[in-house]
Amino acid sequence: MIVVPAGLRRFVTPSGAQPRPGFAPPRSKVTPPGESCEMCGADLVDEHPHVVNLDSRHLLCTCRPCYLLFTHEGAGRGNYRAVPDRYLVDPDLALSDALWDRLQVPVGMAFFFFNSTLGRIVAQYPSPAGATESLLDLSAWDAVAEASPLARELVPDVEALIVRRSREGNESYLVPIDACYELVGRIRMHWTGFDGGGEARQDITDFFARVRSQSRPIRSTMGSTDA
Repeated sequence: MIVVPAGLRRFVTPSGAQPRPGFAPPRSKVTPPGESCEMCGADLVDEHPHVVNLDSRHLLCTCRPCYLLFTHEGAGRGNYRAVPDRYLVDPDLALSDALWDRLQVPVGMAFFFFNSTLGRIVAQYPSPAGATESLLDLSAWDAVAEASPLARELVPDVEALIVRRSREGNESYLVPIDACYELVGRIRMHWTGFDGGGEARQDITDFFARVRSQSRPIRSTMGSTDA
């Protein structure tokens, strides 16, 4: 579990509350007035990145200079890790119905990331209650990793494989972990009725449209060290 940072809390307000304006693309969030870097206290201007505290599982809102301190392996004695900004897609990945069933995800959308504290892959899916953890058959995950270089590329704690299965087709992307929690928060905030309602469905559509437009094919980046 990762604790949602202040910069994302406007997306997880209780049902019926009004969100603050200024929704931005998935990785960096528009800064609410008066928000400051959670490391040095500097004012955050416009959009800002995030850093994961691996001990507390918090996503921290940071200024750019603080963020850059933790972009290298082992920085901060290994206690902090900057959330990368890369988006990758594997056009050839299409999980079969049988493999999806083995993953034991009860809905058509989920994200998977390696939790270094637990030492294993964690599967979560958006729900009206927030991010819900699903039981994960690790042998099924091994089959996913064997089928997709996206799964093998994940940087622990800060990147996720997000999968969406719908009538329009199946999509799989490697995304920053904060993008997943932003989607979770927006679904939680806007979900109504049994099927989510029009606003929540539009949030999902808009999210994947942005991710799709930002993603590069994985096979064109193999061997890249982008973070």
